[in-house]
This record gives sequence, structure tokens and C-alpha cells, in this order.
Amino acid sequence: MNFEEKVIKHEPKFNGHIIDVEVQTVELPNGQTAVRDIVHHVPAVAVLAITPDNKALIMQQWRTALQKVTYEVPAGKLDARDTNPLHAVVRELNEETRMQAGHIEEISSFYLASGYSDELMHLYLATDLTPVADELPQDFDETLNVQAYSLDELAKLNEAGKLDDSKTQIAYWYWQANAARVKGMLHG
Repeated sequence: MNFEEKVIKHEPKFNGHIIDVEVQTVELPNGQTAVRDIVHHVPAVAVLAITPDNKALIMQQWRTALQKVTYEVPAGKLDARDTNPLHAVVRELNEETRMQAGHIEEISSFYLASGYSDELMHLYLATDLTPVADELPQDFDETLNVQAYSLDELAKLNEAGKLDDSKTQIAYWYWQANAARVKGMLHG
């Protein structure tokens, strides 16, 4: 079965600091046309950073779109400083948590909202954490509170509906499913 929709027209609507928006007219497989609102976003990274005492580093921060404080794993978009997602992971860990990892591995990559956005998130596991020697500047427009949470503490936050960020949910469920393996990787 053919699922491909062919773009026959695209109209840029907005070019912003983080996203670009366009309206696409597409030809459906059956020959009819439809309109699609598309948000373009650069790739991003997120990190399940586990401390030597088996706790995850979680950021609390205000999210204006939601009008509330969220609990999130460290994350950020790739930018001109990054040669690849792994480089962005190292940079974001430094900027947001002031930590570096002795071991980093990719967990998964996934689209955050495939119905309307092309944002690709790369999720990594980072262990063997130690403080950085040289701190990178933090983003001027972020106010972050870093806390370490055990898996049980995160389970309670999840049950209370406070882990409603998608990348953090995926990281949490990964940790739940792989708790013994992750604990076995810890140094300290």
C-alpha cells in the first residue's frame, strides 16, 4: 500500500528562534489534496544522567507554554557548537548539571510530535558522573533547579502526574525496565 504524500506547495509562515512553521499542500495517495501545518525544529538531545548513588538528575524549570514548572531530564537542542548529538550531550550535561560522564550510551531516538513536527530527540544514558573542571556558560534564558531522584522517588512523581514531559517519561520507563543493568554500571 502506498502511504506517501507528495508536497506540491509549501508556504513559510514563521521563522523563529527555535522553530520554523510552514503550511504544506500535499497530494494524497488517492490523488486528492490536503493541507498540513508543519513545525521544523533542529534535532535535540536528552540525558538520563545517573549519579554514583543511583539517582537521576532532574531539572525543574518553568515552561511558559504550559504555564507551570516541569520535571525533566537534562536536554537541549543541537546548535552550531555541536558536531553530533553526543557532543551536545556532553555540552548539555556541563551547562545544566555541571557534571561530566565517564560512560555515555544512546538509548533511543524518537520524534516528539510526528503528526506536525520533524523534531528528532536523541536520548542517552550517562553514568560515572563527576563534577566538571571547566563550567560552560549556562543559557541566559533558563532558570533551572537540579535535584537527584531515586527510581522510587520518580515513581511517586509519576503517580502524582508530575512526570508529564515526554522525553522524561521515556527515560523514566527505560530506567524502570533496566534498573538492574543501570545499577550494575555505576562506579562509586
